Amino acid sequence: MRFILFNISNISVCVKRKRRSVSETDEYDVKSTTTSRRRFIQLAGASAAAGGGLVGPAARAIPSAAGAAGITLADDRIRVDFDGRMRWRVWLLDGEQPVLLTDWTPPDTLRISGRPPFDVFSLREHTRESADTAHGPGTRVRLRGSADGQLEKTLEIELYARHPGLAAARVSFRNTSGTPLPVLGWSQSAVRLTSPAAGAFQESAFWSYSGSTHADRRDWVHPLGLGYEQDNFMGMTSSDYGGGTPIADVWRRDGGLAVGHLELVPLEVSLPVSRGAEGVNMAVSAVTERVLGPGETLATAQTFVCAHRGDHFATLTRYREIMADRGMCSPPAPPSAFEPIWCAWGYEQQATLDLIRGTLPKVQELGLRWAVIDDGWQTNVGDWRLKPAAYPNGVADMKELVASIRAHELKPRLWFAPLAAAPGSDVLHDHTDMLLLDKDGAPQLVSYWNCFYLCPAYAKTAEYTNALVRRFIGEWGFDGLKIDGQHLNGVARCYNPAHQHASPTDSQTQLQDFMFGIYQSAIASNPQAVVELCPCGTAYSFFNFRAFNQGPASDPESSWQVRHKGKTLKGLMGPGASFAGDHVELSQGGDDFASTVGVGAVVSTKFTWPRDPKPKDSFLLTPQKEKLWRHWIALYNERRLSQGTYRGELYDIGFDKPETHAIEKDGRLYYAFYAPEFTGPVTLRGLGQRRYRVRDYFADRDLGEVSPGHDSLRVAFRRFLVIEAIPA
Repeated sequence: MRFILFNISNISVCVKRKRRSVSETDEYDVKSTTTSRRRFIQLAGASAAAGGGLVGPAARAIPSAAGAAGITLADDRIRVDFDGRMRWRVWLLDGEQPVLLTDWTPPDTLRISGRPPFDVFSLREHTRESADTAHGPGTRVRLRGSADGQLEKTLEIELYARHPGLAAARVSFRNTSGTPLPVLGWSQSAVRLTSPAAGAFQESAFWSYSGSTHADRRDWVHPLGLGYEQDNFMGMTSSDYGGGTPIADVWRRDGGLAVGHLELVPLEVSLPVSRGAEGVNMAVSAVTERVLGPGETLATAQTFVCAHRGDHFATLTRYREIMADRGMCSPPAPPSAFEPIWCAWGYEQQATLDLIRGTLPKVQELGLRWAVIDDGWQTNVGDWRLKPAAYPNGVADMKELVASIRAHELKPRLWFAPLAAAPGSDVLHDHTDMLLLDKDGAPQLVSYWNCFYLCPAYAKTAEYTNALVRRFIGEWGFDGLKIDGQHLNGVARCYNPAHQHASPTDSQTQLQDFMFGIYQSAIASNPQAVVELCPCGTAYSFFNFRAFNQGPASDPESSWQVRHKGKTLKGLMGPGASFAGDHVELSQGGDDFASTVGVGAVVSTKFTWPRDPKPKDSFLLTPQKEKLWRHWIALYNERRLSQGTYRGELYDIGFDKPETHAIEKDGRLYYAFYAPEFTGPVTLRGLGQRRYRVRDYFADRDLGEVSPGHDSLRVAFRRFLVIEAIPA
């Protein structure tokens, strides 16, 4: 593997950008790491370095700018150029011809009160060295430049042999003037992904993934229309919504680019994305009010840019692999995490022992393997004692219910919403010291539950919670937990003096340790326990991924959300991870099993039977429904595609029509197509050199054969088509 560093000519195009950011009061100092592989040496000639022979998406010429030398760093997927003003541009190299993704842009900016921001720096020196990093061998380039004799910027950018396509950056700013500089904030790794040829005004020219959390539970993946603007703040966006995965990814049909940070704790940074006529602006940005004295240095977060083909799955895979090198990854799922689920939430908080026990025979008969006792078993959120009206004999009733579930060859799972306490609960009365308090000493509201936050960075909160987990699994006999609540994705800063925090941000950075402690307590009580985390429509905090071995679609508001959340979580957790489609009743029409099965998700339902006491919003399993439920659950159990390898790299969820997902399992390939209505050819990618017989496994009919060079089928369907390719 080789990295190439050589001089290039540059273009003097200065891009002025609007950057939005929110919150951040700490500086960040980070350690190292990252990339490289195969080709690109042929581009190192002088004419290519000056732009000759490199073709951008709009076939734009890349003129030479004599006398302005720059630096280039590349592996076989990404190339980053720097000019003499320390601006950069990014190329995608993973294809027949290099694709210019961005304009020349100042990547890093320091905003100072009362004066224009510092964003253009005259390059003074640069060095290149091989690096032995946490990610294996790589190369590091260090550039140093100055602005107006007042500020010095040092940029270190690294590529890693094991992780091609990703460039990691560290930036520091040093005050070289004789006067203090009142800093307002910084931006880093700023890029502008240019509009494709003849596509500047096409609404669907770009697709995007954003890992930020919003109370309206909006789509994570969507096309970017003209005028689109979203801040993607990684802190709290409302009282009990916040956190997320610190990545913003935008892609065109011919390639994409993502920005994000690689820190091991959540940061209060933004990843603003905005689209204008000329392209899409992205960056990592923060607000920080501090005075940078003469000679002092401000270090920012470690950020990255990732160039890729296809959709966001490529970036999420790369990010997951890099963070795994740093010790952050999802734990392996036990076999039971792939078994189909029935949940008693169909009865909502009216669930009783008799209603649940009466449904278990039908649950068993349909081939489901889990029975989840959902919200409503407890006296309140916080105390977690059994509600006398539902369990008059207390723990004896709950243990009897667990035994009844097992007698029907099912596994029991219990719903639980930690880190929240209801007003009037004993835990608030007896342990007010556990509360997370704001600057004014007021408790933080978990609005959805009408509860108050407990502080995850306070030892007593963790001790109390872990004791509950040991009771549920070790004493009551549950095989798993359904941990629920949007408030678990992120928390506000804590100013409770009783906690003696080193910093108010301890509550935010130690939330992941609190969640991991729950997982450890569950596994210590039962090594095969399934720990499901459902953060209620949020975008999932990647920092909590160590703490669960099953991730659901988390209250999807459409079938589209089931599918794109599936692709996203398979990227972040791993292509063979346990992703559950959540209750099928939340899908389009309340019966879209195809969106769950086709993306390799575990099927789940909350039907009621033989009666539903609710006069409205009934989920009664009628004979007509039962026929469809029985068919899909049998198909799921026969194939268990959730245990296959999700091939997210084969299809672009935005630009490939119809929308297509692929799974590889036991030598077969499975494809799922989705559209309101479609007639035409579909291409079966990933077949290799074998010949396959193709079947529609839902309708049980043959569709023909495909082979190398003949990998297309003409099909017609409404809503979905699920097929399997069987080696001939």
